[in-house]
Amino acid sequence: MNLPLEKTVALVTGASSGIGEASALALAKAGAAVALVARREARLQSLAKRIEEAGGRALVIGADITAEAQAREAVEQTVKHFGRLDTLVNNAGVMLLGPIAGANVEEWRRMMDLNVMGLLYCTSAAVPHLLDAAGGGPRRVADIVNVSSVAGRLVRMGSGVYNATKHAVGAFSESLRQELSTRHVRVSLVEPGATDTELRSHNRPEIVAALMTRLGDIKRLEAEEIADAVCYLVTRERHVAINEILIRPTQQTT
Repeated sequence: MNLPLEKTVALVTGASSGIGEASALALAKAGAAVALVARREARLQSLAKRIEEAGGRALVIGADITAEAQAREAVEQTVKHFGRLDTLVNNAGVMLLGPIAGANVEEWRRMMDLNVMGLLYCTSAAVPHLLDAAGGGPRRVADIVNVSSVAGRLVRMGSGVYNATKHAVGAFSESLRQELSTRHVRVSLVEPGATDTELRSHNRPEIVAALMTRLGDIKRLEAEEIADAVCYLVTRERHVAINEILIRPTQQTT
């Protein structure tokens, strides 16, 4: 059976849990060899074992992509090990909510460093290899998928800096899409709504409680449902580019 991503290579950041983990599994199932990048290397080892036991190929890269040198090295390790890079999934991110007045500025720095700068570092390192893949390779197209959020579309009180990081991701993605589209490197944005991952658990208890109250008992999305969208984006025919996917739970109104 021919798999849609056979003979291609994908790199997924934030692959140790949630949407990153689910995306890595989905891409491997579609035939891609997958480089798994995150700080929690033990979790990556477990994920790699699952991929390999299912007949796939995986490379574990323990790295903190907020350090430019480590982000670039992760990309270079991937290309050195697998020989190419066809897909970059910029998934790593953190959501630290709260009022702007009196905020812990270190939380702002953490979000900017990971949500924005880490994504930029990985993209900068990957683009030359993605252009090479699009110029030849089995599919003659390459992909960058940037995982953003509903927060990149609208602004809420209490999430100002998180909103700022995700709006930045959206603006960067659209500019890069225009720059690379004629060379068959597609840039896509995925904007999940409320999703059942550990993202909200990074917040202080009172923030978590407020989130739960705001969203109530609606059925949240699962990480696998976002991964399905990621896989859909990168398996389209060469002439088809899906620029943006906004995914909310049916009951989420904003």
